Amino acid sequence: MGETQRAALAETFGSFPHIIAANAAALDSQIAMRDDEGELSWAALGDRVERIAARLVADGLERGQAVAILGYSSIPYALVFLAAVRAGGVAAPLTTSASPDQLAGMARDSGAQHIFIDRAKLAELGEDCFPSMTRIVLDEQLAEWMAPAGAQAPEFQPQPCDPFNIIYSSGTTGVPKGIVHSHQMRWRQFASTASSWLEGGLPVRTLASTPLYSNTTMVAFLPPLLAGGTVRVMRKFDALRWLEYAQADRTTATMLVPVQYRRLMEEPRFDEFDLSAMQLKYCTSAPFPAELKREVLARMPGALIEIYSMTEGGVVCLLEAHKFPDKLHTVGRPAPGSELKVLDDADQPVAPGTPGNLVGRSQTMMAGYKNQPDKTREGYWTDPETGEVWQRMGDIGRVDADGFVELVGRAKDMIISGGFNIFPVDLEDELSKEADVVEAAVIGVPSARWGETPVGFVTLAEDARDCEAIREAVNARLGKTQRLAQLHRIADMPRSHIGKLLKTDLREEAGRRGLPD
Repeated sequence: MGETQRAALAETFGSFPHIIAANAAALDSQIAMRDDEGELSWAALGDRVERIAARLVADGLERGQAVAILGYSSIPYALVFLAAVRAGGVAAPLTTSASPDQLAGMARDSGAQHIFIDRAKLAELGEDCFPSMTRIVLDEQLAEWMAPAGAQAPEFQPQPCDPFNIIYSSGTTGVPKGIVHSHQMRWRQFASTASSWLEGGLPVRTLASTPLYSNTTMVAFLPPLLAGGTVRVMRKFDALRWLEYAQADRTTATMLVPVQYRRLMEEPRFDEFDLSAMQLKYCTSAPFPAELKREVLARMPGALIEIYSMTEGGVVCLLEAHKFPDKLHTVGRPAPGSELKVLDDADQPVAPGTPGNLVGRSQTMMAGYKNQPDKTREGYWTDPETGEVWQRMGDIGRVDADGFVELVGRAKDMIISGGFNIFPVDLEDELSKEADVVEAAVIGVPSARWGETPVGFVTLAEDARDCEAIREAVNARLGKTQRLAQLHRIADMPRSHIGKLLKTDLREEAGRRGLPD
């Protein structure tokens, strides 16, 4: 990357499309992107982004209008995402795991007139899906649909408040909320990330193995393109395939969610692969157990950084796990430019070290939920003294004497039993201390006697004791009000496509197995 592009990345605001076009011109035959089917040079990436953007504009795409994308991660998917932004539109990747009704609702909510869908998803939904939209099959029609070779889209100069993308939340019921991120917000996030990589001399070769519809994936997708590096996107995560790619590509940076780290650690052939090029590993999106962090640090080369935040924004906490081995039970400290408060249920500050509701703010806050101003306002807390707007994080946490943040649990998951507050994470930690237990989750279920009572689910190692023996051992260490009423074995924890534990599914499973008296 030339000094001009480096200087541009150091600015307080800039244009993603301009930087990517400049990289395409300068880097020419160097590889910009790989997927399961092949690879694409920087020159080809620049050409195709322009041609897709030109066709979108010719088809009537207006500034700030969404372009919907639905399918598995691939080079064509990534090109449409980039082209939507280049054309002055808004990339709107839709969640592949959503129901047909949810997908139809997201498409309507986005306001998109175009939907790019891959053949696999179209076969699943049927030929009559999205009848009012212009539909392009990503892996069959894109090459013919885009404008002719050499076409250029009209000039687009983004303004800070222009929408960049819409990321749909992973809600399990109803139509997920569309979280709108501005060009300014994305620039603040990722131009600085790209700059830090370049200044540190990191050869930028990333491996993105979570879906491109997820905000999690953006860290491994957008900054490397700004930095003039190479991105590989995986259609679907598989531990052995990930290891093969990381070795072959000499991957230097990646983003994985905790369940993916666990799958890698469990892969029997893990130690056969050369991962020595890996310099930087990120993790986000779900609780990352301290013991798993410790194993990753011991077995995988490079730094390990855990990111705690929300797609909506709010505080950003960073844990440089390789530097603070005694703080692995935390999510780190607020990053520069981020602020955090801990409030009680009356929105009053709590004493240091006391658990409470987390609220945060930073320079990377969402512009709001698409078409839902009331929901946007519900997610905010306004400081009565200063009028400053903070994001409610939805988590209960406490801050230790060194400023590190320990999460106690999701506010909606807190169990109130007999008038006492029970934090599921405390019980999950005790279950995880048992050698038989691979993974643990605790939920609250209705109780006629206590209002709610804790019920646990575990995945177990081979030759494990039965659940009743484990429950008795754990209850012996817990306070009387915390004790587990039931403990169930489960083959696998229910998770979303980005590894979030679905406690709603566990509550349904508890109901099927019979609630305690």
